[in-house]
Amino acid sequence: METIINYFETIPSKHRSIILVGGLALFWIIEGGLPLFKFKYNKWKHALPNLFFTLTTVVINFALAFLLLGTADWVKANEFGIINWLPEMPLWLYALLGVLLLDFFGAYLAHFVEHKVKPLWMVHLVHHTDHKVDTTTANRHHPIESLIRFTFTLFGVLVVGTPIALVFLYQSLSLVFTQFNHANIKMNKALDKALSYVIVSPDMHKIHHHYRLPYTDSNYGNIFSVWDRLFGTFMYMDREKLVYGVDVFPDEQKNSHIGELLKQPFQKYEKPTLSADTEN
Repeated sequence: METIINYFETIPSKHRSIILVGGLALFWIIEGGLPLFKFKYNKWKHALPNLFFTLTTVVINFALAFLLLGTADWVKANEFGIINWLPEMPLWLYALLGVLLLDFFGAYLAHFVEHKVKPLWMVHLVHHTDHKVDTTTANRHHPIESLIRFTFTLFGVLVVGTPIALVFLYQSLSLVFTQFNHANIKMNKALDKALSYVIVSPDMHKIHHHYRLPYTDSNYGNIFSVWDRLFGTFMYMDREKLVYGVDVFPDEQKNSHIGELLKQPFQKYEKPTLSADTEN
């Protein structure tokens, strides 16, 4: 464990790039051979806007990385934060708690708030208006959302008290897991369900991308599924019944255009009420 911590404390930027590109390439290949849905689409054309928003996310996170580094160094020097106030524990448990709690603040809480606060929901809609969810959908976030998510992660680093090694470990795991659980892969149902008791599996997360409520407002987690189960936001539905997209923005052509997606948060509409679409 100490070796892993030491590695992530000084992980080179090129290694983080390899994780990003390597994960995309791996799940791209797997979903090509074992697809959940056999989409009739030009995969590269579909990926273009998603890769554009992946790039903007990378740029924003890179530009603001000094804030994460400064905060992580401060909490370490001052022994501030939840995991620094707990009794001494083995390094593996310290790392696990740090990543688990960062997953709550940086992923679950950020995601939950985005769905409950309308201006933030309008920004987050860009992620939901992909009609053919695959591994490239993972980082399809409007630049404003990238800033929002960064802010929650920064707050998490302060509250949890994680050193920079755990921050980079969390970010790397978060990246791979979001590529995994968005990937258009067909896993054995029993295996997927078993995994969902610990981590966010592909079937579990894709329910969140169903086009109608209440499923859209469920399964917010990214790495660990415990937060959805603990806070009552876990839902299940048969994956064969999934329909991707958002009912208030049904135009797939517009939802595939970078310019339209950049403008999407500033358009007006009323968030729909709970649907009668509650199949179990």
